[in-house]
Amino acid sequence: MSMSFDAYMRDMVQPMRDQLTQIGVKELRTPEEVVDQLENAKGTALLVVNSVCGCAAGQCRPGVAQALENEVKPDHLFTVFAGQDKEATAKAREYITGYPPSSPSIALFKDGELVHFIQRHQIEDRSAEMIAADLKQAFNEFCQG
Repeated sequence: MSMSFDAYMRDMVQPMRDQLTQIGVKELRTPEEVVDQLENAKGTALLVVNSVCGCAAGQCRPGVAQALENEVKPDHLFTVFAGQDKEATAKAREYITGYPPSSPSIALFKDGELVHFIQRHQIEDRSAEMIAADLKQAFNEFCQG
């Protein structure tokens, strides 16, 4: 009984999805979900562009988890999975203007406007703690009041 490659990838990727959904981050799996959720997200919204790469596992997801322990947090928490939910990721990237596509990456929006963005190269070269500190600073600046 052989498993298809797609099924294998789904099984392999599920723990990577769970790492964010278990801490309250809502997955957006279709372009329609992206539009519906991002367009209607009042206040602040965090969007994590997840991926299977090592820096997503070692730095990005743990950094997001640590940042969400901050007292001040975004009103909404979303994620798309690059390379897995391709159409949803492409749609989400339309909201991240002025930057080349990058995964993993982390975007913070306030009232629909991109106010803070951490690109892949800013994740690869930094620890989870440094990414968390960066995000906490952004949360404190943009997510209050």
